[in-house]
Amino acid sequence: MTTTYDVIIIGTGPGGYVCAIRAAQLGMKVAVVEKRATHGGTCANVGCIPSKALLHASELYAEAHHGFAAMGIKVKPELDLAKMLSFKDEGVAGNVAGVAFLLKKNKVDVHFGTGRITAPGTVEVALNAGGSATLTTKSIVIATGSDVARLPGIEIDEVQVVSSTGALTLTEVPKHLLVVGAGVIGLELGSVWGRLGAQVTVVEYLDRILPGMDGEVAKQFQRLLEKQGFKFRLGQKVTGIVKSAGGCTVSVEPAAGGQGETLQADVVLVAIGRVPFTEGLGLQEVGVALDPRKRITVDAHFQTSVAGIYAIGDVIAGPMLAHKAEDEGLAVAEILAGQAGHVNYGVIPSVVYTAPEVASVGRTEEELKAAGVAYISGKFPFTANGRAKVNRTADGFVKVLADAATDKVLGVHIVGPQAGELIAEAAILMEFGGSAEDLARTCHAHPTLSEAVKEAALATAKRAIHM
Repeated sequence: MTTTYDVIIIGTGPGGYVCAIRAAQLGMKVAVVEKRATHGGTCANVGCIPSKALLHASELYAEAHHGFAAMGIKVKPELDLAKMLSFKDEGVAGNVAGVAFLLKKNKVDVHFGTGRITAPGTVEVALNAGGSATLTTKSIVIATGSDVARLPGIEIDEVQVVSSTGALTLTEVPKHLLVVGAGVIGLELGSVWGRLGAQVTVVEYLDRILPGMDGEVAKQFQRLLEKQGFKFRLGQKVTGIVKSAGGCTVSVEPAAGGQGETLQADVVLVAIGRVPFTEGLGLQEVGVALDPRKRITVDAHFQTSVAGIYAIGDVIAGPMLAHKAEDEGLAVAEILAGQAGHVNYGVIPSVVYTAPEVASVGRTEEELKAAGVAYISGKFPFTANGRAKVNRTADGFVKVLADAATDKVLGVHIVGPQAGELIAEAAILMEFGGSAEDLARTCHAHPTLSEAVKEAALATAKRAIHM
């Protein structure tokens, strides 16, 4: 049986399902192909959503242990890890069910199975329930996301050597967790198990954590994590892992070369990044071009080298972030409808959901210096923010970077409480081309954490009030 559509989206992660819903809103006949049994992709099933559930629960557990007594609350918390994991699973179930509801509400046809493009406008689906289906369409959107990057020669068994997926399902707290990679995923999941009692050691090839983030923010954040018990081995690489009944023996050596050594760990988390998932889609056969990093190349309208085939999200260039994929999904749906879909890549926020959080939007000081852009900087610490002080969350600061000539805000970087929520204000300002003066003259409620953002904007002109 053959069914014809206006657009078929392969993958129902944040980019794919958002694209499907928007296309349906615009009057198109839409189908999605999903290889999992549930929608939401990596993000909802084994990424953003379950990790945030465990981050939230473990943060409350740690606060009960170490912070409640100072506020006059006497408790003796006990960890029920099985229940915590169940709490996480309930959150995942609710989110994936929500995506299914939205697709049904918007009359999107769903085909559960593995899709393969056999020609422009044709998708063959090996159905999960057995058999196959041939779908024809005017346009195809590839939204298959990404997979975990692997260390050469090291097997991920999701028991002793785990990816981010396995790190969400450990049945007991490891005594010693070794994290390979000091990026967002490694630090978030390291935080979860560190709060629950694990000793966390992070091995990073580079000489800093959070590559790509503002350097000053990264340095302060590293110090805060070290205060929480993290141990960092920067400028080192993992060369081998030997598993035994007693745990893992991990061989490390300096990244620049030199004498190696071994470290012991109960569990090793490999979190060195992610790679585009393009295998089995038939891209080579139909002529879809890839770049040297195996990402699908697209033009300004998200069209690949083959007319009628588009790609969004983690399979194309740019930050591998759910919200970036969502915006691209919206944009390509609107482009297919003849509208002016667009993504402003200069204003895509990034967040590390630890405690404290780290958030960034726009350009870093390092990027501005490298580009030769004259800029001014304003910084304000949370130690001088009234709400942060009474909440006992005064670690960190806000930094605002503005063009020295025009005062236009070029970047905002935050390490501190609720940074992921505070960064939205900066993103909105930057989307409208706002200045540090605009931000400084906007009345902020008192007492709130957001006042630190205002004060940092004031500080660009050396007129912060509470510092």
